[in-house]
Amino acid sequence: MKRIKRDVNPQKAYVMAIVTNGLQVGLIVLIVAYMLLMPEKVIDLPMARYILAIAACVVLWGGIVDIREAITTRKLMNQLDDMDDTITAMETLNNTLRSQRHDFLNHLQVVYSLMEMEEYDEANAYIEKVYGAITSVSRVMKTANPAINALLQVKLAACEKEGIRVRLNIQSAWKDLPIPGWEMCKVLSNLIDNAIDALEEVTDRQLTLTLTEDLKSFRFSVSNNGPMIPMKSQKSIFTPGVTTKSAGHGMGLFIVKKVLNDRGGDIMLVSDADRTEFSGWLPKEITSIQ
Repeated sequence: MKRIKRDVNPQKAYVMAIVTNGLQVGLIVLIVAYMLLMPEKVIDLPMARYILAIAACVVLWGGIVDIREAITTRKLMNQLDDMDDTITAMETLNNTLRSQRHDFLNHLQVVYSLMEMEEYDEANAYIEKVYGAITSVSRVMKTANPAINALLQVKLAACEKEGIRVRLNIQSAWKDLPIPGWEMCKVLSNLIDNAIDALEEVTDRQLTLTLTEDLKSFRFSVSNNGPMIPMKSQKSIFTPGVTTKSAGHGMGLFIVKKVLNDRGGDIMLVSDADRTEFSGWLPKEITSIQ
């Protein structure tokens, strides 16, 4: 699949729609106020005021509707961006799997040739190298959701590049997840990215991801051995605009909490000198989306 291409700039269209309609609403409000406050002797036709007021209300209503639709469109564009990221991750994982399958016969031939030449140490070293490459992918192929598997593969590669040791504790296949995979990826991606950032100045970097479930809910946690989040920040960490990063916008954890809360789930934080852990849950049966 190819990434979605767009001929328009959605961000620019979104801003222009709000600015234009905002000015329109403001202008109409001023006209209505002016007409209603104008002395009677200046305007001899009260009906003109009445008609103009009705027209102004109609235009005002149209402007409000346009602003609402612009905001809705922006939300949809954000969803498309999230889906694009998930598709890209799935493409990466698919290409990796295809490459491994293509190379598998070649690996067997090399091992067979080394054993024929009685180069057993070389054969053993080669097998260990190939085995390591294969297991690095198979580690993430443990859930029933391809999007989540693809995300974990991408994040494992990012952690490996940063020198972070990752422990995957996948105790459940997360089958029949009640929300789209790309949306759950948004939750996990934000939490993992935060953990990677928290380990920036740590020597022995460790990150643990746990996926599990019980009778009523799917559960997850992302923990790291980075520095403790100050108590003051812990109390407001899920508030929009609050961030512990030097260059962050403070929206990632707010988005995570909103996605879960809208579907009856939640997330909590525990942070001390030894570890920082974000743990959350999502009900298996979602009755409504707020």
